[in-house]
Amino acid sequence: MSPDLYQTLARYSHWMNEKAGDACARLTDAERKEDRGAFFGSVHGALNHLLYGDRAWMNRLAGRNYERPPVGEEIYADFDALRAAQREIDADILGWTSKLTPNWLKGSTTWVSGVDGSERTQPNWFLTSHLFNHQTHHRGQLTTLLTQLGQDVGVTDLPWMPDAPSA
Repeated sequence: MSPDLYQTLARYSHWMNEKAGDACARLTDAERKEDRGAFFGSVHGALNHLLYGDRAWMNRLAGRNYERPPVGEEIYADFDALRAAQREIDADILGWTSKLTPNWLKGSTTWVSGVDGSERTQPNWFLTSHLFNHQTHHRGQLTTLLTQLGQDVGVTDLPWMPDAPSA
């Protein structure tokens, strides 16, 4: 795993968060917060969980000190505040990945799960991969909800990212 991969995934995540955020902004607050039977209930619940995951992993991997309530609890009730916080952490993730080194990726991080309270030590490349996999997984749920609400986020494939590498 190379730093270039994670830098690309950070750019992709930022691009997709902007597209999804734009689609969410076209909804009313009631539409965003209505329980639709998804894993985190609503569009707003999915957005809060995406931010929660980014904060949890940046606290562990990058030594940040982002505030986060217990898993599943709302971080921001206000959509504009939630979107601003996502943009802030996206910028942080972009900056952090720009400084990753192969040696750091070969190292490991010890962390305590907020889900089951167990301590784990795992490779940094693995946990960094999980950061981006977690985002993609839950953003997929979010885009499904948005599609059901008539909001098209547009193309989501990595090769269509505006600054995708070319040969």
